[in-house]
Amino acid sequence: MEEEQKKKRRFKLFDSQREGKGVTKEEANLPPNLKKFFILYKRDFSRLLSVNILMVLGNFPLLFLIIALSGVFSFDFVTPGKDMFSVFQGLVTQEGFSAPLLALNGILGVQAPAANFQPWAYVFMGLSLLVLFTWGIVNAGTAYILRNMVKGEPVFLMSDFWYAVKRNIKQALPFGILDLVLIALVPVNVFILSQGDGFFNGMLFWANIFIGLIYMIMRFYIYIQMVTFDLSIRKILKNSLIFAIVGFKRNIMAIIGIVILLFLLLVLAYSGVFLGLAIILPLVFLFSNCSYMTTYAAYFKIKELMIDPYQDEDKENEEDTDEPIAEE
Repeated sequence: MEEEQKKKRRFKLFDSQREGKGVTKEEANLPPNLKKFFILYKRDFSRLLSVNILMVLGNFPLLFLIIALSGVFSFDFVTPGKDMFSVFQGLVTQEGFSAPLLALNGILGVQAPAANFQPWAYVFMGLSLLVLFTWGIVNAGTAYILRNMVKGEPVFLMSDFWYAVKRNIKQALPFGILDLVLIALVPVNVFILSQGDGFFNGMLFWANIFIGLIYMIMRFYIYIQMVTFDLSIRKILKNSLIFAIVGFKRNIMAIIGIVILLFLLLVLAYSGVFLGLAIILPLVFLFSNCSYMTTYAAYFKIKELMIDPYQDEDKENEEDTDEPIAEE
């Protein structure tokens, strides 16, 4: 009997029958401020580890991309760092190193490391594209779980996840593809534009940064609306853009929290001593904790503007129907 109880305790990380704790009446009545955040965060911390693992395993195709870029299936070589490298080397071959050429050697004679991918690297890159089909549904499923945590409702991890996926897959799957393309496209554009010069190029560079920042904040609200309301993608995007503006204070607080978390992770990584911990933390901690902050920032603003007004109307209608009919 004792051995069975030990096994149950040992394997309850993804136990879909295990009910998560709800909040007390006192906690539920607290305003959605920082004090309430830390109360809920302390209560939900252990379950966030499970949610993070679910996020990582659900988007397993990204592992193929990490393997492809890790250098396992590539060989390193050096390549000229400047276009004038060959001309410079020709001058050195003909004349030898003179004083002027020695001065130019540090600029035109520099070579940069590069890597040449082998066929298996491209195979793994192709397999990583499967994430296009997992991204949206994993985000929808975990958004539903995190929303319920923030609301203070009991959570059944796996059953809640699959409930949200089945209910929202028609929207989550196609939007996940669009979402991932936008997430990848903006940084690529910023990198390409950063290599150019000129006023117009600079305008496009800052425009892409601004669009990327706005879309990042919009994402706080997109998947929560998807699992909460029956709205079209166009309507969800429109609402999310509005929330990105009207929820400015809460959005900024969430961004500050994420920046602090990433900063601490970088400190651990560059310290050397805690490098292993810095590698493990994204797998069990980082993603769910960042999403928890954004969910806490977003849900209560959505509740304030899209849920509470209609609940108040329903109460008023109920009160009207409860009034006695006056007799003539």
